[in-house]
Amino acid sequence: MECPECGKACQENYKFCSECGYNLQSARTAQTVLTAESSGPTAASKSHAHSDTGTPVDGFEETVKDGTQKSGVESENQQRDTTPAEHVTCDKPSTDREHQRETTPSISCLDHAATPETTSPSLAQSEPVTACPDKPDTKSGLVDSDDVERALSKNSKDTVSTTQEDEEEEEGFEDASKHLEDEAEETKDSEESVTLSKDISKGEDTPEETVPEEHREPVPMEGLTVEAVTSHSISLSWRKPTGVKEVLTYVVSYHNSGDQKRHTSTTSTSAVISNLKPAALYSFTVKSHDDKGHQVCAVSITARTELSVPGKLTVDSTDVTSATLSWGGPHGMDRIRHRFLVSFHSSGSEPQRISTASCKAVLSNLRPGTEYTATVSTAMECGTLSGAISRTFCTNPCPPERISITCLEVTSVTLTWGRPSGMQSVPHTFRVTLYHAGRPSQSITAEENLAVLSNLRPGSDYKFSVCTVLDSNGAESAPVCTTARTNLPPPGEITVHTVTLDSVSLSWAPPEGMEDHPQSFNVSWAVVGGNKKSLKVKNQTSVCVSGLRPGREYRFSVATIGDNRSQSKSVSVTAYTELSGPGRVKARDVRSRSVMLSWERPVSMEGISYRTHIIYSCEGEEPRLEIRSPETATAVLSDLRPGIEYTFNITIVLPNNSCSKASTAHVCTKTSLDELVCELGLEQYLKNKLTLSTVLEIDGETLTDESIQSLKSLPWCFLRRLMMVNVTARSVRCSTKPDTTSQSMDSFLDMLDSPQGNSNKVNPLDLLTAVFLCSDGFLQQEMVLKMSMCQFSVPLLLPKGDAQQCTLMLWAMRDIVKKFRPHSLADPRGFLEGSIVLTHLPLVSFVRLGSSSLSKSQILNQVLSNPQQYHDTFVHRNMVCGDTPRKISNGLVEISWYLPCGNRNIDIFSEPVAIANLRGDLSDFQTQYSFLYHTSAAVFVFCDDFGTDCNLLYSQTSQAHLFLVSNSQSRNFKKDDFRRCVSESQLQPSNIIMKGPQMNDSEFVNKLHLAISDLLTGNLSKISVEQMSVVAHEFGIPVDEDYVSCQCGRQMADAITARISEIPEYKEKMLPLQGTTWKQLAKLEKEECRLKNAGEKNIEMYKSELSEQKQKLREQQRAHDISEPMSCFISAMSGSTEERAFFLKWMRINLDNLSRKKLSSLREKYKEECQNSSENKACITELDQQMSSCSLGVEHFLREMGQLYESACTLPEGHASRQQMQRLPQLCAELLLEGFPLELVDGDASNIPLQWVTQVLKELHHLTQYKIRVVTVLGVQSTGKSTLLNTMFGVQFAVSSGRCTRGAFMLLIRVKEDFKRQLGCDCIMVIDTEGLKSPELAQLDISYEHDNELATLVVGLSDITVINIAMENSTEMKDILQIVVHAFLRMKEVGRKPCCQFVHQNVPDISAHDKNLRDRKILLEQLNEMTQAAAKMEKRGNNRKFTDVMAYDPEKNNWYVPGLWHGTPPMAPVNAGYSESVNLFKRSMIEMFKEHKSGKNPPHTFNEFIEWTRSLWVAVKYENFIFSFRNSLVADAYAKLCTEFNKWEWAFRKSMYSWLMQAETKVSNFGTVVAQTQTSFNAADLLSRLRSEATLELAKGEKLFLDNLTEYYERQEGHVHLVEKYKEDFVNSAKSVKRETENSVKDKIEAAVEIRKGMFRLESIKKNHTATMEQKVLKLIERCRESKIPLSDQQLEDEFEKMWDETVKELCFSGLDRQDIEQDIYLQLRTNLGREGGLVHEMVSNVGNLVECGKELFKVKSKAKEMYKKVWNKLFGDEQKIKTQEMVDHIIEHCRQFVDEKVRARSDYHNTYMIDLLHIVDENLDRHRNLETSAHFEASLKIHICGHAAREFRQMHLDFIHANDPRQCLEQSKGQYCADFKDLFFDRDQCQKKAEEFTLPLPCTCSQGICHQISGP
Repeated sequence: MECPECGKACQENYKFCSECGYNLQSARTAQTVLTAESSGPTAASKSHAHSDTGTPVDGFEETVKDGTQKSGVESENQQRDTTPAEHVTCDKPSTDREHQRETTPSISCLDHAATPETTSPSLAQSEPVTACPDKPDTKSGLVDSDDVERALSKNSKDTVSTTQEDEEEEEGFEDASKHLEDEAEETKDSEESVTLSKDISKGEDTPEETVPEEHREPVPMEGLTVEAVTSHSISLSWRKPTGVKEVLTYVVSYHNSGDQKRHTSTTSTSAVISNLKPAALYSFTVKSHDDKGHQVCAVSITARTELSVPGKLTVDSTDVTSATLSWGGPHGMDRIRHRFLVSFHSSGSEPQRISTASCKAVLSNLRPGTEYTATVSTAMECGTLSGAISRTFCTNPCPPERISITCLEVTSVTLTWGRPSGMQSVPHTFRVTLYHAGRPSQSITAEENLAVLSNLRPGSDYKFSVCTVLDSNGAESAPVCTTARTNLPPPGEITVHTVTLDSVSLSWAPPEGMEDHPQSFNVSWAVVGGNKKSLKVKNQTSVCVSGLRPGREYRFSVATIGDNRSQSKSVSVTAYTELSGPGRVKARDVRSRSVMLSWERPVSMEGISYRTHIIYSCEGEEPRLEIRSPETATAVLSDLRPGIEYTFNITIVLPNNSCSKASTAHVCTKTSLDELVCELGLEQYLKNKLTLSTVLEIDGETLTDESIQSLKSLPWCFLRRLMMVNVTARSVRCSTKPDTTSQSMDSFLDMLDSPQGNSNKVNPLDLLTAVFLCSDGFLQQEMVLKMSMCQFSVPLLLPKGDAQQCTLMLWAMRDIVKKFRPHSLADPRGFLEGSIVLTHLPLVSFVRLGSSSLSKSQILNQVLSNPQQYHDTFVHRNMVCGDTPRKISNGLVEISWYLPCGNRNIDIFSEPVAIANLRGDLSDFQTQYSFLYHTSAAVFVFCDDFGTDCNLLYSQTSQAHLFLVSNSQSRNFKKDDFRRCVSESQLQPSNIIMKGPQMNDSEFVNKLHLAISDLLTGNLSKISVEQMSVVAHEFGIPVDEDYVSCQCGRQMADAITARISEIPEYKEKMLPLQGTTWKQLAKLEKEECRLKNAGEKNIEMYKSELSEQKQKLREQQRAHDISEPMSCFISAMSGSTEERAFFLKWMRINLDNLSRKKLSSLREKYKEECQNSSENKACITELDQQMSSCSLGVEHFLREMGQLYESACTLPEGHASRQQMQRLPQLCAELLLEGFPLELVDGDASNIPLQWVTQVLKELHHLTQYKIRVVTVLGVQSTGKSTLLNTMFGVQFAVSSGRCTRGAFMLLIRVKEDFKRQLGCDCIMVIDTEGLKSPELAQLDISYEHDNELATLVVGLSDITVINIAMENSTEMKDILQIVVHAFLRMKEVGRKPCCQFVHQNVPDISAHDKNLRDRKILLEQLNEMTQAAAKMEKRGNNRKFTDVMAYDPEKNNWYVPGLWHGTPPMAPVNAGYSESVNLFKRSMIEMFKEHKSGKNPPHTFNEFIEWTRSLWVAVKYENFIFSFRNSLVADAYAKLCTEFNKWEWAFRKSMYSWLMQAETKVSNFGTVVAQTQTSFNAADLLSRLRSEATLELAKGEKLFLDNLTEYYERQEGHVHLVEKYKEDFVNSAKSVKRETENSVKDKIEAAVEIRKGMFRLESIKKNHTATMEQKVLKLIERCRESKIPLSDQQLEDEFEKMWDETVKELCFSGLDRQDIEQDIYLQLRTNLGREGGLVHEMVSNVGNLVECGKELFKVKSKAKEMYKKVWNKLFGDEQKIKTQEMVDHIIEHCRQFVDEKVRARSDYHNTYMIDLLHIVDENLDRHRNLETSAHFEASLKIHICGHAAREFRQMHLDFIHANDPRQCLEQSKGQYCADFKDLFFDRDQCQKKAEEFTLPLPCTCSQGICHQISGP
């Protein structure tokens, strides 16, 4: 809505204008009234019917007569009864109006009410006078011209709508007509039909239709009258016919001339007909009928409409003397000619008239300031006038003369002006108006030409105007104006709101009268006496002045500034800035009982004296105050309580007690546990416990020996030392030294009194407790075990920080195993061994009540220590940091054990006893005291102050003996209190141990010792730690074994171990795969490589037999189902990581306990049987076997898993059993990652399950991708190898006296992430091996072989090999090293060079390193000598020193370690020197890894380690010579002897071969013409004579053989004495060669004789059976001739064939046997290469078919591997290769000539041929030894030559057999017999034919004599 006052557009819901404050609600009301007035009856009716339908206002009529206005509007009742027909007002109740609007939204209801004042129908006017359209009213009087104009304007706008509406009405009438016709058809009694037009939505008239009349007589209507007439409507009324009760429907018909008749219907008795033409005569007819069709007689009437009045009359403009009028045209008279009559006059003057055809007129010559009335009427040419419209206006008055300002003040202005001219006779006043920007104008009326305007806004611009105002109508003249600015007022009073350190916030009251005026102020300030500063403030009355200095007085002034820079007077105030308080408070060091606060110093407080107040408090305590000087910005508040939240307020206070704002901090003190673990850097491990694998990780701290600089390093140093069993572990401390060089005495003394003096100290018990609380169960076990080895007390009840709760550490002590010998043991040399938690011992507890001047723990150490050897078992106040106040260890109960060794001169107590020690006052820890009282045999209470509550001493109900220990010299000791306490507790004097004034510590300790000894002699109650758990549960003390995973693991382990009764039987039944079958498999694997038992068998067939045997053994393994214990074991292994760890630990604990128990009983039996050894040898042997197989551990179950996997691998890929076992390697790989040792070499079978180990390591590679270094240990049995590794790396390899480790075990130790890059690897693999030179194997032939194999394997696998040597003598390991190096020389070169470290144990002498310099030099010389000998044997000329094969520095690689124990076990702690020496060795080894992280020996991946292990193990298995010797010198001497022996053997065999050739010649010549003179000599005699000669020749050769052997052993050079033990072996070998040669010679002679006998037999057959043959031939001829059937040659041959077969069957022939030449040559080759290395043996074993070898040319390959050799070969050619090739070609040619020579001799094959051939090769190679050929090369050459020889000699042998077979010779004569037969049959000339045959070459290779005899005479 637009504001009528200022013209601003305002929203419809605003009540007042936002700009000028005009009342918009009244304006809306007036506008509504004007709208209603201008609408007329029709418009109002339509608005009632719904103005939003767009129905236009149909007319507006008025008439003027005598200055009054009359209306022709219907009454309100008639309006409410209007029917839904168009233009009809229905008499309905007012309550139905809203319903009518909803149901008939398009109906226009015209409410007209007739007024009694109406004088003429032409002057009727309808005018609503209220703003409510639903309730119109009638108002008399002339219509205002403005209202008429609004109505005409609206009519003009709605013309189009009216036209459209008419068209819609016509359509509506037609629809209504159709409806009436339907009704008429239903009413068949009607005779005439009348169609009524009815349009509910539009209400238009419809054309007239015929309505059927009623059958009865019509009833006449009455009183049809015209009630009102306007220019566009006529109101009719009538009465209902008398006597008619029914509801009637009335149809009103009307028309004028020229128009069509229209109709409307209603049920009311009145109607308003609208939309009529003005000045027109209309005829109206009203008809009716009821709802039954009864008709009423119609009545009619006529009436004329009035003229339309002009439109709205408007005064367009007025002037002082003129006015301009305009009006609208009359409605509906556009086509009627008319004019307008204008009349105007003033009061007391005559009217003036003007006529015009236009709608505008100008009135002139008017008087200024005078009121005029003007009227306008429509005039026809006939003189008829319409009603008139009128308007009153006034001419403008004259303005005043010049205006001026006579007085200007802050809030008032005085104005004066001149009077207006020509207005003397006109009554008027003056309106003075002032204008101010943004505010409504204000006006006053002045009678005179002077006005005083007050209450103005100071300093504001005003505009003043003055105009003349008429008294008559208030008209105003044009104003005269001027402007002025009021003076500026000063601001109001200044208020200081906020004062800070450097700012002051001010505000002031705005200047009076300027609240809404834009304001500017000048604010200035200055320190009193200082420079002034200022700033301007705009549009606000407040300011914050910053940049001030704290604690100063400032004066502030404020003045108002005007737009023209004028300024008012200023107002002032003074204020002090706030004190600078401390900055943000930080809690830098929050502890359990102290907090270090630091704060920022107050700024800009220089030169001001103040103090810092610290007020702190907590809930339930009064605030406390600490004051600090200005120089201090930190404070340590140390009188706090742990775990409490404190509020700290720090303020700055001046001497006048004014203070600054407080800086607040809320700090919660830590609990003692939280504080300590935070200081130690262990806070993250309170929830995520520290694990053993984390502690064992290799890190950079391993390499440093620097002192500890921070508390965070303390636990790690403690753990490192403890893992290395260092007795100084509890003595770790920070070694920071305060700088006292520039320290004053006062500060030095203050430091002594400061509680922070112990800030870098931690009580060892607190450190121990914190580490235990942050560790998991497995680390706790390891810690307790190491502490027990150090003879430290271990936690029995571990407190949980500040809480009173504690835990029984049963699980932590499970690993402790002790051996001791009580004096009560029957056997003085026997001992007891068992787990300490299962051992029943008396427990003696020591506690303290109140204060005690005696150091309980120190006295206990003295009691438990031998006088000659004191040891701190318990931590006491005089130890390092022992006097540091305890924070979390109070309530700790420690336990230690005294175990006698059986020596009465050493043992303190004769029987074992457990000692418990409670830390702290027992009154504070009554739960722990009660537990100890109920589990102890005796309780010793230390107390000096008996004034405390002694009821605790005797309030417990137990059988424990109670002792009081006190010091009468203590200042707290009072005899009366002591007497009272003793009396109440009823203690005997014997139970009181008092240290008197004349008693020293030794005597006092002796009294305690005697008291305990007396107790042990009695019948004391005994209890095990495991039994204590029951008591602990009774007192609500949790046990560490209650952990769910621990219990689950125990249940699974017990399910397996509970069924074990006899270990050997259990292993045989439940673990069958690793028994005899596995051991046989291991032997077969080695036999497959070494072929020691092949003999003269065919190698391929022998290998096939071995393979079949292996397959059968695997089938035997697979025949065993998985036993139930193994199923349970695998199932438990497949569980979660934590449960699996507990399960394996419980398995090891249970199996160890079981094995110890069984072994102990077997020892007793063995000892008893050994006393009667002569009688019970069989029983002793059986017991010895049982003791050997009594061991059972987790490794046996893992070994069974490996065998399950290996046996499954022999099955097809998709087999279900194989698939089931595929997950087993992953389980073991995970175990390795968790730090569990895994068996690499099976000690029982001396074999590596290669498939199993390979797959485990592959899974490990898949899981980690780690790079590893390998450390192995090698040494004689029981020299402390495992102990050394355990100490060095903190691991747990099994240790005990005797043979404990079998085979080799590997274990992984991770490297910390930050150290991996320096070390070059991710983890270190440690391999522990069984001891060498075991007594169990010493008597076996394989002892050397077993040790040498193991040593070669582990050394070859390692980067560093630790050679563990007992004492200083290294002879026992020297031989092993020689064999290892020799084995390496015999293996394939791989470029690896293991490092050798010698560790000499049990060498306490500090000068050992220097004293043993000569011994080390001798050792190295011996090793070098051995290496040279081995290199010469293996033809490795480039390896002349030991260091060429293994890295060894005599100065750096020798370590001397003192003994392990410091004293006599079991009470001896580990020697600190042992741990320190091992630690130094470990550092050296880590440094070595760092130096060699890249280079020739880089770290390996697991895949590389797998390949190297496989190749090394294969080489070991193929090695069949060197491992059987004690050392290489023996092997060298043995090899030399073998060389000589082979020469003697070759000479012997060659001699016998020469004799055999002569003998065979004699046999061949036997019976010939030359030898026929010996008529008396037959073949038997020849054979007998040759046998005798062979015997003599063999005896001669044997004697020479043995003489050479004897002569060799009599030599002095060549280390002949080293092979003295083999002399008998060589003598036997010589005899064996003699026997073998004898058998061979005799066989050859017999074979030759048999051949010769066959020839004789054949000749005899020919001689003796010639007649028979001739007779058979003649009979055959006769039989053929008698048949008289001509026979062809073929038929004769068939007959001869039959006869020949029959004859030959009667003969018996014995030919030569066929030999396996290839096998014999292969055996000769293997014998020749038998002493070579495993690589050569592997080559020979892999030769498939020797006949196929040597077919291609033999080419020498270059050996150059190094880069410089390759470059040399490229530039100058490989001269070595060329010379070697020439040598090879020469040897091959020589050998082929030898073979060809033997083949051409046409003799049979003899094994001496190959001996000679190989001897030729060896001789040629020896002559070219300067070419440095390798064994591999020589073996390849010999295989090549033997392949060719095998082919040639095999063919030669076949040819010889063919040529010397009698049957073959006879078969060769068959053709001749057949030819003779046919010749005889056909009577041919035989002589001629024989002559012809004689001239031809002989067809066979037989002798001439045989051919002559066969041919016949």
